[in-house]
Amino acid sequence: MTTVPTALDARAARSDADDVLAPLAERFLIPGGVVYLDGNSLGPLPAAVPPALADLVTRQWGTDLIRSWNGNGWWDAPLRVGDTIGRLIGAAPGQTVAGDSTSVQLFTALSAAVALRPGRPLLVTDPGHFPTDRYLAEAVARREDLKVRHVPPAGLAAFLAEEGERVAVVSCSPVDFRTGELYDMAAITEATHRAGALAVWDLCHAAGAMPLHVDALEADFAVGCGYKFLNGGPGAPAYLYAAHRHHASLETPLTGWTGHANPFGMGPDYTPAPGIARARIGTPPILSLLALEAALTVFDGVDLAEVRAKSLSLTDFFLHCTTELLAPLGIEAVTPADPARRAGHVALRHPHAHGLARALAERGVIIDMRAPDLLRFGVNALYTTHRQLLTAVQRLRDIVRDAAYDPSPPAPGPVT
Repeated sequence: MTTVPTALDARAARSDADDVLAPLAERFLIPGGVVYLDGNSLGPLPAAVPPALADLVTRQWGTDLIRSWNGNGWWDAPLRVGDTIGRLIGAAPGQTVAGDSTSVQLFTALSAAVALRPGRPLLVTDPGHFPTDRYLAEAVARREDLKVRHVPPAGLAAFLAEEGERVAVVSCSPVDFRTGELYDMAAITEATHRAGALAVWDLCHAAGAMPLHVDALEADFAVGCGYKFLNGGPGAPAYLYAAHRHHASLETPLTGWTGHANPFGMGPDYTPAPGIARARIGTPPILSLLALEAALTVFDGVDLAEVRAKSLSLTDFFLHCTTELLAPLGIEAVTPADPARRAGHVALRHPHAHGLARALAERGVIIDMRAPDLLRFGVNALYTTHRQLLTAVQRLRDIVRDAAYDPSPPAPGPVT
């Protein structure tokens, strides 16, 4: 049977034909026949990583052994990789360090920020923040005898106008991890500073997906993971940004030996290293850190403004496909249609989101879901095409129309 091209097919073909970023897809090793729309949770394998890891294991570790700390630059890797990430988030050199987990970096940022605003009893965070962000806000507040206030981004300006003098820190993400809604970093940072408080940003769902300008916005602290849009692999090291203006008085809660001013002196007392180096904690996780460094080469020569423009084209097309093909089946888009309020993934609502995600995976379309009813489709402008998005929507339409999914509630654990 001959398939008749539709207006959606034609639009996808035109958009992909005009795609200046299309050659960058060759920088990734994505299995043939797979439509991968979960890079907002785990970036695919960059082609540069396997040879880099092979050299790291066989030559640097296997042959050079301990000499690699100096000879192959292992010791400097946290600051070197930090500066590479810094370029992606709009940070000048010397303000970003890579290593440890997002949780550790967030604990460091929140604790250091609170210490810079003594006497202020409130730590403000978004009630819709990722769970770790909320849990750690509570942990830091208990440790520092503060109170946590949960204020959504839309209500921050009004809250800060009323209680800003009591606020030490505002902790937010520019992206809602569930819906993909994009918040105004500049407006929130400005309102936070107007109140005399400090802004701590979680960039996990933003870095690598759009231009960021932490220096220009005068953000105070930022953290982020290495395994989503930065493609550093499962459990890749995270990073911490601290603005230059805070370095002289920066007190980190975890005073590890590699953050010492003289780490190999092995002295009895802790003296912090100058600058962002004091945010180093323990021995760097070299295998994962250098895998992340190799992964970051996918951004070589890439203009993040072009990445953002293509990302918006992709998500706009996806929402259009949803309206045409899925809305009649009762599937609702919850991601804002306004491009200024849309980040790098789109969320759809359906009561059987878990079963639909599993059914899509069986048909070669990999997404994820957030309980209880959200399907998340991540787009990465470096390799995602409009045609792939149309394919995903068509397969989802067929699954729902034919009731070809398991409606059972999900068991604990990730969707695979």
